[in-house]
Amino acid sequence: MRIETRAVHAGRRIDPATGAVSLPIHLSTTFERGPDGEYPLGFSYSRENNPNRAALEACLADVEGGSEALVFSSGLAVATALVQGLEPGDHLIAPDDVYWGLRKVIGGVFGKWGLETSYVDMTRADAVRAALRPHTRLIWTETPSNPLMKITDLAAIAQLARKAGPHIVTVCDGTFATPVLQHPLECGIDMVAHSTTKYLSGHSDVVGGALITRHPNYLFERARASQRYGGAVPSPFDCWLTLRGIDTLPYRVRAHSENALRVAQFLADHPGVETVHYPGLASHPGHAIAAGQMSAFGGMLSFQVRGSAQTALGVAARCHLFIRATSLGGAHSLIEHRASVEGPQTRTPQNLLRLSVGLEHPDDLIEDLAQALAG
Repeated sequence: MRIETRAVHAGRRIDPATGAVSLPIHLSTTFERGPDGEYPLGFSYSRENNPNRAALEACLADVEGGSEALVFSSGLAVATALVQGLEPGDHLIAPDDVYWGLRKVIGGVFGKWGLETSYVDMTRADAVRAALRPHTRLIWTETPSNPLMKITDLAAIAQLARKAGPHIVTVCDGTFATPVLQHPLECGIDMVAHSTTKYLSGHSDVVGGALITRHPNYLFERARASQRYGGAVPSPFDCWLTLRGIDTLPYRVRAHSENALRVAQFLADHPGVETVHYPGLASHPGHAIAAGQMSAFGGMLSFQVRGSAQTALGVAARCHLFIRATSLGGAHSLIEHRASVEGPQTRTPQNLLRLSVGLEHPDDLIEDLAQALAG
């Protein structure tokens, strides 16, 4: 079935007790044992499993083309489970332009874990190859990257990892691209991570994360143990909201992508803009690779104004439709000065603004940015 059909039907079934078309929310924390002491329906305690969570995991595995999925209470909980699954002394490779929260997990939460980390330019497969070590266990990719929208050739990284040995697991953070736009598992990547807070839920009203695997591997099993015993699980209502959001995912993502391309084209021609980072533009250095592994280019972009941090903050402050807020993937368009969010250790240019282009009419969004840039 096509993605539109799978997004509506995967993981769902008619409720046998009532005939309800929409999956009921199962708030019970505990489930009855059978006379033999077993759990005949497969549920024992809601931290370990829940009907709403099982439905969401089945749906995500289906739409992403994986064999199995795990859902967590946040996207960072997914990253935490994966990094925790490594052994002290293991080596991991991550992009130099990676979501700042992953750096916090690796260097902060697991700062005493004894991990070795190489942050490399993942637009260059040779840089990843040069970073490989005998004790490399995880290659984390993020494409498009946050916030510079760099593009990684997923097939090239997957092939490189396979040649290096079966002990290396590859993961792609697919939050910006979603299963509608990009299929890392088809490119040979082992697992895909998502912040379901963003496009998958799509309405800025639920926090969650997911990990989908192409095949069994030890890091996925350790993440399963972390989910079950670490307790970072989403509530039944969180799962229900996310599943509801996925119903419309293909159509929302296409609209986000169309709007973002229009906005990027406008910004690229504006005299007050220094650089636009959007893989849908032919001028983007990763455009050709993105065009080969993405069906469209997504709703996220960033741009650098001509001027300083204060210039960029002034542009954001003058916007009326673009809301100054963190996060992305909802119906509302958002604008954010990322360097301010990331703090003094940021690698993000001070004159950069990140946009999550929403579902408003693109002409209205362009007019809003035009008046904000005009000062």
